[in-house]
Amino acid sequence: MSTTWIGRPVPRVEDDRLLRGNGRYVDDIDLPDAAEAAVLRSPHAHARIESVDVTAALDTPGVVAVWTGADVAHLAPLLNKEELRTPPRLAELLAPRVEATPMPLLATDKVLYVGQPVAVVLADNRYLAEDALERVDVRYAPLPVLVDPDRALADDAPRLHEDLPDNTAVAVAAQVGDPDAAFAAAHTVISEEFQAHRYVASPIETRAVAARVDPYSGELTVWSNTQTPHRVRESIATTLGLDTESVRVIATDVGGGFGQKGILYVEEMLIPYAAAELGRPVVWREDRNENLTAASHAREQLHRIELAADADGRLLAVRDRITVNFGAYNMTGLVVPYNSLCHLLGPYRIPNVDIDVVGVLTNTAFATPYRGAGRPEAVFAMERAMDRLAAQLDLEPAELRARNLVGPDDMPYTTGLVDRSGNPQSYDSGDFPELLRRARAKVSVPTEVREGKHIGVGYALYIEATGLGPFETARIDIAPSGRVKLAIGAPSQGQGHRTSMAQIAADALGVPLDIIDVVGGDTSATPFGVGTIASRALVNAGNATHRAGKLVREKALDAAARRLDIPVAELTLTDAVFTTKAADGPTLTLAELTGRAPLPGTPEPTDGRHGTELSETVHFRPPGFAVASGAHAAVVEVDVKTGELEILQYVVVHDAGVIVNPLIAEGQVTGGIAQGIGGALYEEMIYGPDGQPRTGTYMDYLVPTSSEIPDLDMDEIHSPSPMNDLGVKGLGEGGAIAPQAVLANAVEDALRPFGVVVRRGPLSPSRIRDLLRDAPAPTH
Repeated sequence: MSTTWIGRPVPRVEDDRLLRGNGRYVDDIDLPDAAEAAVLRSPHAHARIESVDVTAALDTPGVVAVWTGADVAHLAPLLNKEELRTPPRLAELLAPRVEATPMPLLATDKVLYVGQPVAVVLADNRYLAEDALERVDVRYAPLPVLVDPDRALADDAPRLHEDLPDNTAVAVAAQVGDPDAAFAAAHTVISEEFQAHRYVASPIETRAVAARVDPYSGELTVWSNTQTPHRVRESIATTLGLDTESVRVIATDVGGGFGQKGILYVEEMLIPYAAAELGRPVVWREDRNENLTAASHAREQLHRIELAADADGRLLAVRDRITVNFGAYNMTGLVVPYNSLCHLLGPYRIPNVDIDVVGVLTNTAFATPYRGAGRPEAVFAMERAMDRLAAQLDLEPAELRARNLVGPDDMPYTTGLVDRSGNPQSYDSGDFPELLRRARAKVSVPTEVREGKHIGVGYALYIEATGLGPFETARIDIAPSGRVKLAIGAPSQGQGHRTSMAQIAADALGVPLDIIDVVGGDTSATPFGVGTIASRALVNAGNATHRAGKLVREKALDAAARRLDIPVAELTLTDAVFTTKAADGPTLTLAELTGRAPLPGTPEPTDGRHGTELSETVHFRPPGFAVASGAHAAVVEVDVKTGELEILQYVVVHDAGVIVNPLIAEGQVTGGIAQGIGGALYEEMIYGPDGQPRTGTYMDYLVPTSSEIPDLDMDEIHSPSPMNDLGVKGLGEGGAIAPQAVLANAVEDALRPFGVVVRRGPLSPSRIRDLLRDAPAPTH
């Protein structure tokens, strides 16, 4: 009897190993005689490097080498080429400005942010390397510091990169319809400024890289907790002048990636180079202060947004001027700014659009995608603006949203914008009104309110274009034992690929789940791949797996038919057993097919067309984006005396098409919401005007624990995507997109009697008290 694995809540097969302490992280790689690296980082936000003296550091016991920018100046600077690439169609239609700012592996002439690598020490252990760092003598000449993006755009602002005309890293604009006429004719117009504040992915496992050159083969093997091993391999090969085939990158177990580990870093080039130069293994592990101050940051945007509506609350137009703080280097180009631009409209029908985005270079750590990648920022601005419009029109906020939602009968719906690939933006499927209806039905407001407490309700909706291309790879091999090996280019950082991808393969092949072994993120197992970023793994690697499984199943049926000497149409493959349609027909197991040969140890003869090797490699290229969506609602209680906020109820209704594994899906949504709540209420990366980070440890940078995350009231609908065979949509980022907006809306609703307007987060008790103190209405 056939077993359908897709849709079943199978417990994650990887959990047993991880919970028993048998994970294999970079720190678990045993490399005898490995040197350890420590990085000297700039204490200045902007300064000329006048001199670097490493003499004393080299004399430190146990030190193997000390390198400065001059020692590695012959190596190409770091450039995230794939992320900076503008699709030709998008370039043709919008002519965006994208400035490349290559980052030297070690700073030479000047430093641009606190934490920029200036020198690297290699020693017998990290303790000795740290001691030597203190003996590197660097003389700096401080330069003017720019922290505020608006100030950095001023005509008289000092330039961070002297080869650029100004501090603009990215600029792009898009228009639909006639927004000026729509605003002029509107019944109501609201104009607001909303700021998405800066915070950090802050994975429990910080970044780490280990490298070794095999003395026999000469192969360079790199272990990294990267999300994009194939891109790391290509960059290492290019930087070191090696053939790609001689570099192997293995993405180990990863204790959280969230986008921060999805880009290239200079350390991923320096450590392999050191291993090659020293002729011994080299390991580097980032400490928490380095992660908070020198790994990539995210989220900081300023939205100057306007909405126009008619007397009934129908949206007529939106205008938004978005400023994105890129930090010191342009690492990922249009990725975050354009995500914000093309997700700003969300699930709403808005016929006239005017959006302008500029990415600005400042003397802060560089910013890159973080779970949601520009969408939480855009949703914060739009959903806050919707609540301000509702207040102006004296409409209930959920009702205003309901009046403007794109309906299921409109699908596929085109917005008039173009997506990141340069094609017309299209929502392939979904039922946004149903999402909102279910969320509203679940909201339960307490009837009794305690003295000094105020109750508020907030709503926020979002869409997310998932399944980013250009492709992903899956290879399926059936071993002589009958076990199935599935190798995919997308590594896992907790998404449960070894379970969900195995479920897809089991269905496609017709075999049990427990005979499938999944390998992800090893460049020797799959020669091509992109990585696990941008809610793309299930759509791309999942569909590649599905297609590879179908092809191998066809080969297996053909081989079994020849072995049994019956027509292939008479055979089925279920639970790894070939059976005939006739009740008394012969049977054959998959292991018998793959392992049995005419003579022991010899292969079966073939005619050149029908071999016995059962394997297939598929590169899946998505034809377009699969659009996921969701509605969040929150009920909060705010203590106006202390500013303390309690989430009484958190509702989420999501639509990610076909769900492969409901348990994993629930975990992904829950994790995203937890990180979103962290950004909404707790986390903020703060810089002083001198460019010094003020939240460089967990003593200052507050992250939530499980105690701060409420139980979630979850529901889902299923709108299969027509963009892929499985009908799936990406899910990993969705939970993180709406929490900042929904909680800000709920807090403003709770504090409405005081005239409070929430324009930024995090909504800590002190900030809530500040809002009450500065509100136009008196507090009581």
